[in-house]
Amino acid sequence: MSDSSRDLTKGSIIHAILQLALPMIVGVVAVMSVSLVDTYFVGKLGTDELAALAFTFPVSLAIASLSSGLGAGAASVVSRAIGAKNTKNAKRLSTDSLILASVLVSLISVIGLFTIEPLFSLLGAQGAVLSLIERYMWIWYMSMPFLVIPMVANAIIRSVGDAFWPSMVMIAAAAINVIVTPILIFGWGPIPALNIEGAAYGTLIARVTTLIFALYIAYYREELISLARPALSEVKASFIQVLKIGIPAGVGSVVNPVGIAVVTAILAGYGASTVAAFGVATRIEFFACIPMLALSAAIGPIAGQNWGANNKARVLSALKTCYVICIGWSVLLAVILYFIAEPIAAFLSSNDEVSAEAALYLSVVSFSLVGYGVVIVSSAAFNSLGRSVTGLSYYLMRSAVLYVPLSLLASFLADTQAIYMAIAVSNAVAGVLVGSYSIWWLNKAEQFDCEPLPLGERQWQYSSW
Repeated sequence: MSDSSRDLTKGSIIHAILQLALPMIVGVVAVMSVSLVDTYFVGKLGTDELAALAFTFPVSLAIASLSSGLGAGAASVVSRAIGAKNTKNAKRLSTDSLILASVLVSLISVIGLFTIEPLFSLLGAQGAVLSLIERYMWIWYMSMPFLVIPMVANAIIRSVGDAFWPSMVMIAAAAINVIVTPILIFGWGPIPALNIEGAAYGTLIARVTTLIFALYIAYYREELISLARPALSEVKASFIQVLKIGIPAGVGSVVNPVGIAVVTAILAGYGASTVAAFGVATRIEFFACIPMLALSAAIGPIAGQNWGANNKARVLSALKTCYVICIGWSVLLAVILYFIAEPIAAFLSSNDEVSAEAALYLSVVSFSLVGYGVVIVSSAAFNSLGRSVTGLSYYLMRSAVLYVPLSLLASFLADTQAIYMAIAVSNAVAGVLVGSYSIWWLNKAEQFDCEPLPLGERQWQYSSW
């Protein structure tokens, strides 16, 4: 590894968390700003265009989540190899993870291109809105390889303790998107107005830049990519190790956007304005959760390296510290959104009905976001420990067991506020259950110097007794 690699098994835990999380906050702000910029400018085109973008959000988030799962699998095995001081294996795993991502993203892109109409029709899109979606998603799917490969590369770079350069990659992509998107949507000089397709083309241009930048850093600066021809058995072994973590982690990441897609379909019965409002509100919500998303990115390298070095007590301490930060941020966030939710929603939508409904969602749900933070941080930590089944179960607990069923039940009350209250309850209950179980499990692992198998397994495994 290069000199920029950091040993996260020593020193202050809070310093390590901040060292990784703060650059990621800036980077994630940049990435999330892309979604807000698209929402703002597409909203100027009309309600149908904004509704179309709202329909695409859970699907595009699901694809990004699958990419995040692959990144989690790669970062998990690489960080543990680094913690165990096996740098040769870490480099091999990094390279093979990028090869795997390239193969899988090509398959997903092809499938996506041929399923646009049936998928979005199933979600409730129809007429002019469905036509707009088809025009947007055709370009979006073509840009997928330029999204997935850099996401995996950035996750690998973070696994060695370097959060600065991944954040720079994210900022560069966002800056390009912010500049070119309005030009492509509305036209400028010789460039024609491309309307909603302009947002998709802006994303494509930004992603191409991200791909080049991320691979350059991974190869030249961090020295994480090997150009030597490996034995087929080595590649196969790497694929198995990454997929063992990446598949459950990817499915777990997809659970949340799938839940959003289902709730979007439920809200479609209330009209295009309600769907548009939900799309605006969820974008603001994700933007507001950036510090907690950054924590989930920071806990992974810390947990992985320390688990590889057999520092279980340090993993537990880091997770508890992240919980405290989540609580503090959520309280502050709830107070802020109480006062500015409506002005922000009005800024993103020129329709008064849409902005009022989005503000209603934020005023109800914002107080419960600490639970969501606990879920994503805990899942990221357990993925890095190689316990991706537990990470998946955490997301299922929130979305499949609570979020979707309670929202569906609330919809029978014919009141969108009831649905938003159901979402808030889902966040809060999931946070309590997930946080309690995570602390218990890590306490047991530390106390007995053993590894109790995660949820869904049948027995205990002992590293020593």
